[in-house]
Amino acid sequence: MSSHHLAAEAYRIVWLFVFFDLPVTTDKERKRATRFRKALLDDGFAMMQFSVYIRHCASKENATVHVKRIRKKIPPDGHVSILAITDKQFGNIVNVRGAQKLVMDNAPAQLEMF
Repeated sequence: MSSHHLAAEAYRIVWLFVFFDLPVTTDKERKRATRFRKALLDDGFAMMQFSVYIRHCASKENATVHVKRIRKKIPPDGHVSILAITDKQFGNIVNVRGAQKLVMDNAPAQLEMF
């Protein structure tokens, strides 16, 4: 693959971030929150932080499919934000725990061949 093609892919590939606050006061709310997190995992998302999940998508069109799925699973009183960024932007994330810079665990390869 040429370097031009790889650079273009970095703008076509999308990462979805799902940020959420869900009520968990009652047993029913906790069950709904658990179902929502499980739905994200079942749809290929990975937990980045407790209420932040991420997913690699091959294209904007593919990301749109996943956004529609998420919207259908949001609990009634949940607050959910969804952010789509390019693979190029994702490469600029700096992860810090304490004073140490981290490399993302379990992040899929930026370019996957099928």
